Order: sequence, then structure tokens, then C-alpha cells
Amino acid sequence: METIDDRRIRYLYEAVIAGSVRAAADKMDMNPSVVSRQIAHLESELAISLIERHGRGIRPTEAGMMLVEYHRQHRAHQSDLATKLGELRRLERGHIDLVLGEGFVSDLMAEPLQQFWAAHPGLTIKMNLAGTNDVLRQVSEDLAHIGLVYNPSVSSTIRSRVAVRQPMCAVVPPGHPLTRLERQPLFKHVAEYPLALMHGSYGTRQVVALAEQMDRIRLTPKLVTDSITVVKRFVIGGLGVGLLPAFSVSQEIDSGDVLALEIDHPLLAGAEAHIITRLGRQLPTAANQLLLRLIATMRAFKDMSFRKTGGDRR
Repeated sequence: METIDDRRIRYLYEAVIAGSVRAAADKMDMNPSVVSRQIAHLESELAISLIERHGRGIRPTEAGMMLVEYHRQHRAHQSDLATKLGELRRLERGHIDLVLGEGFVSDLMAEPLQQFWAAHPGLTIKMNLAGTNDVLRQVSEDLAHIGLVYNPSVSSTIRSRVAVRQPMCAVVPPGHPLTRLERQPLFKHVAEYPLALMHGSYGTRQVVALAEQMDRIRLTPKLVTDSITVVKRFVIGGLGVGLLPAFSVSQEIDSGDVLALEIDHPLLAGAEAHIITRLGRQLPTAANQLLLRLIATMRAFKDMSFRKTGGDRR
């Protein structure tokens, strides 16, 4: 494939637009012979005539006009690219792919995204809801810039940017018998009541399964679901107890519909909420700004036992 000298095409373009070689040379502040020679070199390289000379100047041949249009479009694309790059630098445009567990939604859609879009209204976000395993997969395969996940498993491809202790809690309606205990409920106390649990692909269910193995307790949930909203309705309806971290029911706690009782159990008390990215991936400016906003404003990542992890989730 022939390599075309864009610099020489510019001489042709200027001569055609100006109507003559001399007028183009005056505009470019150079000798007319330089312009004429560059056009001649281009014709020789391409083995085709590009201009026709007449008494009052020049006009392009069909091939010459193709190159003139190419140069015009190239300049337009360069200008458009420069504009878009400037907009990205100033965060006036850009797109972010986010994947998260459902428990983070209420927290995210409140103050964090409101503030972020108020500051950067031109940015767009695609938000996918997924279980813990799928959050890890989408981040590791670069299908999402950022993931919000509860108690993820160790992965060599994932970097945990922030990890905050968010214990698993017994979520109950006001007045439930567990609220009248004189101590934090034990896992065996919770197991005495009808339970609503998430599917096994969710971090909330996985940590509960580990606690079952540790205590040699086998739970028989009344309800298994892939929806935290369903668990909330189960509890509010007085049907039983849900096992969830407190941040996932923060709105219901604020409204007085439920209480979240931390369970006295080392595994359940040590569960964590994480913000993750793929190890080695450099986030675009917009995604990095959102990451910083989430760390600073999300309730899920505010806790007395907060720790910022500069290393990797390995």
C-alpha cells in the first residue's frame, strides 16, 4: 500500500483552495517554486496528475480533488479530536461502566451520584447489577471500570482500592424478639427464626455459608432470592429475619422500618465492603474521579474500622 506524504497533500490543498500556486505560496509565506515542487513530487509518487494549469491558475483533477477532500476531512477530524480530548480533560464528557451488588444501589444513588453529576453533568454511567462472582468477572475482563462488591474472594486479577468492615447483621422489624436480648445475638439465636437469604453467588450468602461450617449449623432458609428488595419486604412484612450488611438497608433503618443487629460471630463480624478495579488497569480520568467520589461519600465505605488498602486483593 502506498504511503502518502500528508505534508505534500497540504501544499496541494492550499493551492487548490487559493486557486493558484502563487496565491498559496503567499498565504504560506514561502517561495512559489517550493509549493510547485512539492506538488510535482506528490504527482510523481502517486504516478497520477493532480492539477491542471490554465491561464488564471490551477484546478484539481479528479484524483487531486480526492486528495483535497481527504485533507479537508483529516483537518476536521483533528479539530474534532482535539475538542473531544479537551472535553475529557475537563470532564465535560466521558463514560463510566460500573458493576455492583444490589445492596449498594440506595447508597450510591443518593449523595454520591447526585454530587458527581452536579459537578460533571456531561458524563454518562452504565450501571450493571450482579452477584459477587459476576462483579469480579466483569471487572477482571474490563467490562466495567469499577466494581462495588461485598466480601469478595481472593483474586490475582483484582485490586481492592478500599475495604471497610461491614458486618453481616440480622435485619429484623422493630420489636422482634432478637432486639430484646441483653447481648448481641449469636449465630445460633438467629438460626431459630425463619430466614431470608441471598443466592449462593452473592458475598452475603457465601460468608453465611462459611459461618455455618464453622459453627456446624445448617440453616434452612424460608426464602432464597437474588433480590435484596425481596429480603427487605420479607422482613418488613414480619415474615422473618434477613441476613444482610447494615448499609444495604440504610434507608429502611433511617425510616424506622427495620433494625440491623450485628451478630456476635468472628466471620460475620469481619466481612468487608470493597471497591475494586482490575489489577494493572489505569482508569480514565472520569472513572478515577468517580472512584474518589465513592470513597469519600458512600456510607458503605465509612466505618470506625475503615482501612484504605493500597495493595492488591490477593
